[in-house]
Amino acid sequence: MSLPPGFAARMSDLLTDYQKFLASYTDTSLAGLRANTLKIDPEELKYLLPNVGRVVTWCPDGFYYDADFRPGKSPYYHAGLYYIQEPSAMSPAAVMDVSPGHRVLDLCAAPGGKSTQLAAKLKGRAILFANDVSASRARALVKNIELSGVTNCVITSESPARLAARLTEYFDRILVDAPCSGEGMFRRDPDARKTWISRKPEICTALQRESLHFAAMMLKPGGRLMYSTCTFAPEENELMIEEFLSTHKDFDGVQIPHAEYGIEPGLRGEGHTARIWPHRQKGEGHFMAYLEKQKNCDEIAESRPVHYFRSRPGNVDREGNDAPVGSLRPFPEYTDFCNKHLNFMPEPTFRHGDSLYLTPPALPNLSSLRVLRSGLYLGDVRTKRFEPSQAFAMTLRPENVHSCINLSIDDKDLYRYLKGESFALSVSEKNLANSWNLIVLNSSPLGWAKITDGRLKNKYPKGWLMS
Repeated sequence: MSLPPGFAARMSDLLTDYQKFLASYTDTSLAGLRANTLKIDPEELKYLLPNVGRVVTWCPDGFYYDADFRPGKSPYYHAGLYYIQEPSAMSPAAVMDVSPGHRVLDLCAAPGGKSTQLAAKLKGRAILFANDVSASRARALVKNIELSGVTNCVITSESPARLAARLTEYFDRILVDAPCSGEGMFRRDPDARKTWISRKPEICTALQRESLHFAAMMLKPGGRLMYSTCTFAPEENELMIEEFLSTHKDFDGVQIPHAEYGIEPGLRGEGHTARIWPHRQKGEGHFMAYLEKQKNCDEIAESRPVHYFRSRPGNVDREGNDAPVGSLRPFPEYTDFCNKHLNFMPEPTFRHGDSLYLTPPALPNLSSLRVLRSGLYLGDVRTKRFEPSQAFAMTLRPENVHSCINLSIDDKDLYRYLKGESFALSVSEKNLANSWNLIVLNSSPLGWAKITDGRLKNKYPKGWLMS
């Protein structure tokens, strides 16, 4: 494999075992997937997927899988039971001590692998913000959050500066998976090698410096910040963290238990930085630094208050106009849908246009920000009817609905459904009411279908279809 000469020269100076590092580029890149513990236990997933093998050392929910396995083609993927993720990329969220009740921000979140991992740690409690400044990349983020059945996530597409202006000292934990020169992906991605230039680390450091600065503003005193990259360049990694700590005296390093996770200390630092090397660990190149904001420090700037909605955030009336806080009107179309098709009735707390949402508690005022999802998107109020969303379906279980169709992994109708086809039902299924039904695979939701005159009308979203 041909490496950029400038990169090769720098790595030769950096590593005493450079020849082993170089030899690792002749090895096949390792592939991994991570169980979505919001939906399934890792051991149960391993039973369903015989192609997965050894557990990823630094992530007990992660597995390596066989090279001939195509996990994106499995119906279990469409049920949101796992996320396909390069093994090293699992490390930052795995190391972060996130607990249910924490307010968590993934600042550079797309396509959503680390966000879904953090959401699993939160177990549906408190709030997760998943942000990406790129609106086009954020679309993939929305899909992956919804596919995973996350109920407590706000998805934004904003600059770090605009978020920080609104969410000063709001978060308990922040992940900054910073934009970087991507050198750690050279073995996995030939295009990354082709586009590399010697100045790319220098170009990236400006974005990294900015991301860290505004992340620091959004972190509570006593909160913790994880910084990560998928590159080898010290100026984007250890040197970036040293610069940050020199200008942010209210931050200290948090010791990373390297031996416990099977990763190595960084090239510099006092235990709060870590590295994954492709010739020493089973993964691609990765860097982490874990930091904590001091609870009391004379140099902490006076913080601006976070403005909260007192009750239900951002409510608007039936015509889409602003309504007083706490006055979200009932929607008979939604109530009728829940009475006919569900065994419970989640109370919408926010309306945007025709769309109803179930928002996380104590959501701050997000007006003027580009918000793509204000929590769980329940569906849309139409003329005399309510249409449930795919996101809503992915959070349900058979016991939550009046009627569902349970398909098995070897059922031909399963694959017809995932390809968006409509089809006649079997004799037993024809007895189902002419209504909305939840389609499930081994009790895991896949989406909605309407049953009319013994025929399944497919409601699986076009953007989710199995290829």
